Amino acid sequence: MTVTTYRVEGMTCGHCVSSVTSEVSKIEGVTGVNVDLTAKLVTVTSGAALDDTAVGAAVDEAGYELAGRVEARDDDAAGAEKAGACCGSGGCS
Repeated sequence: MTVTTYRVEGMTCGHCVSSVTSEVSKIEGVTGVNVDLTAKLVTVTSGAALDDTAVGAAVDEAGYELAGRVEARDDDAAGAEKAGACCGSGGCS
């Protein structure tokens, strides 16, 4: 099992989380996707190492930008950013 974390720019609400989760989940070999909206991170669990290009394409398809892989992070020092305004999808509460 491989766990890889990526930074994704542009996510601001629950609809964003759903879109990214849905698209990344479609990548062959992916067994789990966890999106942290506040930190703007997507953690992907897969059976083998993923092609970053495929992850980037899935994030792009969802409407967001893959800003890179996060090699390691300390949860207490992750530099979590506050969520901004809604993306305008109408699905935000």
